[in-house]
This record gives sequence, structure tokens and C-alpha cells, in this order.
Amino acid sequence: MPALALPVVPLGTNGPSVGAQGLGCMGFSEFYGPSAPAQAQETLQAALEAGVTMFDTADLYGHGENEVLLGPFVRAHREQAFLATKFGIVRRPGQRTWTQVRGDRAYVRQCVDASLKRLGIDTIDLYYAHRRDPSVPLEETVGAMAELVQEGKIHHLGLCEVTGPELRAAHAVHPITALQSEWSVFSRDVETSAVPTAAELGVAFVAYSPLGRGLLTGALPDSSELSPGDARLTMPRFTGEDARTNYTLLETVRAIAADHAATPAQIALAWLHRQSRVHGLTVVPIPGSRRSSRLRENTSATALTLSAAELSALEPLAAQVAGTRYADMSTTATARE
Repeated sequence: MPALALPVVPLGTNGPSVGAQGLGCMGFSEFYGPSAPAQAQETLQAALEAGVTMFDTADLYGHGENEVLLGPFVRAHREQAFLATKFGIVRRPGQRTWTQVRGDRAYVRQCVDASLKRLGIDTIDLYYAHRRDPSVPLEETVGAMAELVQEGKIHHLGLCEVTGPELRAAHAVHPITALQSEWSVFSRDVETSAVPTAAELGVAFVAYSPLGRGLLTGALPDSSELSPGDARLTMPRFTGEDARTNYTLLETVRAIAADHAATPAQIALAWLHRQSRVHGLTVVPIPGSRRSSRLRENTSATALTLSAAELSALEPLAAQVAGTRYADMSTTATARE
């Protein structure tokens, strides 16, 4: 399918308008194998030309280097680029894994100043708590973020991986513009609690890993072919018998894609875009494309319409997926439902 200009959607009831797909920028720095800075800049520019306006990063990615990489691009296109970043996951220098989640007031303030410096901007458009700190009342974390709004350091508040009740509690402290959690044809646990609450409160849903970390593209190599530093090697869905089961489930997606002369990734994204109408809320997927050609391919999914029969065929897949999203699910909303 040819690339099309993205439609614009409101980021929740009272939020700004953004392109209907965003760009997850984590992979430009690490986790999914090597990526060249020049290629990243080319993809960022292609995203803007395609109508992508939301660019998603975090202080975790590349130990802050992802924010540094995005800084010049965001500054050059400040009127168009809607910058979202995150704080809260503590990762020691030189370590691949993270060891702690912090949401105390002092840490929130420390992190926002560090992110602003790395990005070279005065205000962050959307600032997320990357995970909930179980040792700190959610009201303290959100309260500290609300102070940053008053000080002009951030415009909008977001939360990642929280339950419906947690979202409601946070929203009572200060309006939450967006909730970010994993949501895809293969991962649908958010529909139990988080999605209905977000719809009720007028909170937009930003869906990370909408392509199942590459699994739903149909092009992911066997786990034995992934580079040694690829984070997916630590995730149950990509190893052993679980991986073999999940690759088999792709046949349904591939068959539907063939009928549309589309790619499996486009079908997965078209399914997710439809969830906006199904659940009554704004849904903005943020696939992590690292190549401009893939990015254009993904954005064209907004023009795809799936039939009732195709939607019915996709419906049971999530329940058949083998393995959890992470080896340790303790910091996800699922663990607290």
C-alpha cells in the first residue's frame, strides 16, 4: 500500500491534536540491535513528512542518549514535533537491565531537569511516569508532576502501565492526558481495566509495541538469529516453544494481509486503529520503526478497513499467545489487576 498523510486525532478530551500514529524512538539507541544515527535522522524526517508528530522517548533509553539524539531534530521542528519522554526507571551506567523504580518528588524534579538539558528544550510536551513506584503514594508522584506543569517545564501528564483504579486516582490529582501501555493483536490485557477507565475519563491511549516488538511484522528472524544484545532474547514470547507457538499464530495475520495486498504489520496496526471506535477513546500506536521505508508502510495502515470476518478471525489470537510480555511482570499493570 502507498504511504498516505496521517489523519490528526485529539490526544484525549482536553489534549492537543497529534498524528494518528506516533514514532517510538527507543530502537534508535539500543535494545533491538545496532542502529546508525544517520538512519535515525532520515527516519525522523520521513516521519514528519508522513504526518507523524508524536515522538516518544525516555531517559532510560541509551542511558539518556536517545534524548540527546532526538534533541536537534525536535529543536529544528519545535512547532510540529510533539515530544514525549519518561522518568522513573533507574538504570545504573553500564547495565543492560534496570534495578529500581522511583516516583518520589525529589527524583521527579531531578529527572525532568536532566531530560530538558539533554533535549535542549524549555518544555516537554508530554511527561510520563514510566512505571509506578510501589513505595511512594501515586498522589505524591502525580502531585510532583503537576508542580512541573505550573512551572512551565511540562505541558501534559502521562502514566505508563497503570491499572484502571490507579489511573482514576491519578486523574483526581491532576488531569492525565495519556496512558501508555502495551496493546496489540497479541497483547490485550489492558482491555480489562485500563482501557475502559481511560475512555470514561477522556484519557488517550498510547499503544507501545503495537507490532509485538516485531513479532507481528511476520519478518522477525528466529531467536537464534537475533543479535546478542537484543532485549527480546530475555522475553519468553521470543524463545523456545513459546516462540514456535507464536510464529504459528501469524498465519492468520498473513492470510488477511495477502487479501489486502498489505503487510502483516499493516493489518496489526489497522486492527489497533479500529479499537478507537470499539472502545470510544483516542488510540495512538507508536511503532518503533527504524527505517523510513517501514515507517511509511506503517502509516499507510490508517487507510485500511478490516471486514467483520477478518476482525473475527483476529479476535482469539491474544488468548492463544504463549509466554508473558516480560520475564518479570511485577512492574506491569497486569500484575496489579
